[in-house]
Amino acid sequence: MNTTLKESELSALLPPLHEANRALAALYPGDSGRRQPVHTVYGGAHLFRKDTARRLGELALRALEEYAGSAPAFAEALGFAEGDAEFAEAVYLRVLEKLTREPVEDFRLDFEDGYGNRPDTEEDGHAASAAAEVAAGGNAGTLPAFVGIRIKPLTEELHKRSIRTLDIFLTTLVKQTGGALPQNFVVTLPKVTHPAQSAALAALLGGLEPRLGLRAGELKLEIMVETTQSIFNERGENNLLALARAAGGRCVAAHFGTYDYTASCSITAAHQHMMHPACDFARNMMQVAYGSTGLWLSDGATNIMPAPLHRAAPGGAPLTLEQQQENRRAVHRAWRLHFEHARHSLTCGIYQGWDLHPAQLSSRYAAVYSFFLESLDAAGERLRNFVSKAAQATLVGEVFDDAATGQGLLNYFLRALNCGAMTEAEAVERSGLSLAELRSASFVKIMKGRRGEM
Repeated sequence: MNTTLKESELSALLPPLHEANRALAALYPGDSGRRQPVHTVYGGAHLFRKDTARRLGELALRALEEYAGSAPAFAEALGFAEGDAEFAEAVYLRVLEKLTREPVEDFRLDFEDGYGNRPDTEEDGHAASAAAEVAAGGNAGTLPAFVGIRIKPLTEELHKRSIRTLDIFLTTLVKQTGGALPQNFVVTLPKVTHPAQSAALAALLGGLEPRLGLRAGELKLEIMVETTQSIFNERGENNLLALARAAGGRCVAAHFGTYDYTASCSITAAHQHMMHPACDFARNMMQVAYGSTGLWLSDGATNIMPAPLHRAAPGGAPLTLEQQQENRRAVHRAWRLHFEHARHSLTCGIYQGWDLHPAQLSSRYAAVYSFFLESLDAAGERLRNFVSKAAQATLVGEVFDDAATGQGLLNYFLRALNCGAMTEAEAVERSGLSLAELRSASFVKIMKGRRGEM
């Protein structure tokens, strides 16, 4: 074919484009496909024990048995699977299995809101004892797959206390483990408002690593978006990306703090909740700022606990039938609210959230499993069809897929597989991919392999 531009001209013009494309790809690598926990359970650091995750699972199972002891009762309490007994049973059985096998995916020992302000000697002692429990849990194999601590914010009033707690905890932990960190360990920085705070924590972690015998870059952090200043800086610029990048590659996640954020917007307590439009705005800002960066996003917590209103006194009279019914209604209301909040987050593309009470584990996993299972057939059809066509956009029903959608569909199966919504056999059957292809986490690699290009 005849062309106007010569190869020599293109050779002179294209290097800046190649350089810009490579730089952009490095800044926005996309989702790694690595397992992301579906929740983070927060609890006071002083209460943590090596078997806390197991005990939380036992409490969750006990609540589930007491207030919804069957699949129909559970589905009715949460308001899903109406008229679909088979679907309700599938979700219920998966929840039971998860609470037995791995009730907690991620736990954060909290030295902030869940701990409060205490005398220095008391917090010193709890920092050391909490680290000892984490070390013991690591040795016993009872820690969740993800674990970490939340320190106090690095504000002018609290930064010294925050740093001292971090130092004591890490020093004690590494000493008792013989120089090892738990798998997927992270330090959570709350109420971050300025890049200097992220940078300071990163510098502290970098300074501790060689002195504790840890690898350079081994200590990771996550930031919490809890104030309006987290969203916009003093110049009216989006502050979110700057907060994460100031950590020098150590930041792995950003968590949204519902109640501090709504309070910073002057929203009164009666209207501070997960579904407030102000929260949707903040979450959308986080998604836009952190899109394709590889950072995990987490939503906040539902603060209405699924706890009974009445408790029988030890050795006293049993609860009346009316009190038992009031307890059941209270737990069901809280379960349904938490379920709806979790589903809202999932629908908005945020796959992790906070849990504060053991009975919330049931509604969390029910929300996650129902979300993935109800779309399984459609997603499987789209992915199988797309892979079979190799690279060209295809039409399945009324949904038109382009090349970028292939990775999104693959991520759907990876998330469902990683959280236990489906088994490996189900994922292979529904996706049309081999387990090795699924675990590659790369749609591009799958296509190259199918074409024999690898």
